[in-house]
Order: sequence, then structure tokens, then C-alpha cells
Amino acid sequence: MPELTAWDSFYVIVGSAAGALIGLQFVVMTLVAQRPPIRAAEAGAAFGTPTIVHFGTVLLLSALTRVPWRTIAIPAALWCLVGLGGVAYAAIVVRRMRRQKVYEPDFEDWLFHVALPAAAYALLALAASAAPFLTREALFGIGAAALLLLFLGIHNAWDAIVYHVFVNMKDTDSGPRGVKTSECGVKTSE
Repeated sequence: MPELTAWDSFYVIVGSAAGALIGLQFVVMTLVAQRPPIRAAEAGAAFGTPTIVHFGTVLLLSALTRVPWRTIAIPAALWCLVGLGGVAYAAIVVRRMRRQKVYEPDFEDWLFHVALPAAAYALLALAASAAPFLTREALFGIGAAALLLLFLGIHNAWDAIVYHVFVNMKDTDSGPRGVKTSECGVKTSE
């Protein structure tokens, strides 16, 4: 399909970025796991897992768009299913954020972990449903949803890392015999 061919470079870039960021998330989680905070799994399901889901969705959208489809109908149906699944997943994230007791979510958390991802997935579903009739315009909507999910994942990953480094590690960072580590990682005596 010539309409999809024009998007090849975009999805190579976006898909590659999503794949690389998934790998970096695993590295960060490995480092954080060396000193896990109390009830980390509870908060991870609410804040960490959605980030991987968003990056994975971008990678999936990139792969689906690079397939040499003969018509737009099949990828449009798949994109729509992914979008609807993402909206449902946003509802799951709401439940997880409310149930976890490790951290009290603020407005920014609700915006970046629930509202904006739900909007991106809804845009994906709407654009995909319009693809058979308005292919060119729908592809811009699908691309916008993919890019929004990528940037949301970057924001949320950075937010989680900052929280672990400056809040969580600071609270649990005391070494042997009265040696503490400051926020900058400098060891000081008590």
C-alpha cells in the first residue's frame, strides 16, 4: 500500500526508539532490584508496567505498519483492537494506582499515567476506525498516538527513575557502621 510506504521511516525511527527504551527499562529495573523498596511490586504494577506496555505498543504499531498489507482493512482492525485494549488497560492502571499504598499519586501522575495514555489509545482506536474511509488523515492520527505513547513512556520512565534515586534510595540508603550516602552518592559519616 503506497499510503503505508510513505510512513516507513517514521515507524523505523519510532519503533527503534521504543525497542531501545524497553531495553533500558530492564537495565534500570535490574539496578533498582538490587535494593528494592518495601512493596515495590505494588507500585511497579501501577507505575512501571504501564511504561513498558506503552513502549511495547509503539513497537507493535511500528511492526504492524511495516507489514506489506494489500489493503488498509486488516491493519486498521488490528490498530483499533490495540487502541481499545489500551483504553481498557488505562482503567486497570486506575485501579492499580488507587490500590497501591507506597506512593500517593498527584495530579501529574494521574495526567501522565492515566488521562494522556487513555487519550492516546482512544485516538488510536478512532483513527483506525476511520482508516478505511480517510486513510491519509487516519495515518496521521495513528502516528500521533504512537508518538504520544513514546513520549509518555519517556516521561514516566524518567519520573520513576528520579523517584527511586532521590526519594526511595535516600530513605533506605545507610551503609555499614554509621556511613550514609548523600543524594549525590557521596559517602559521609554520621
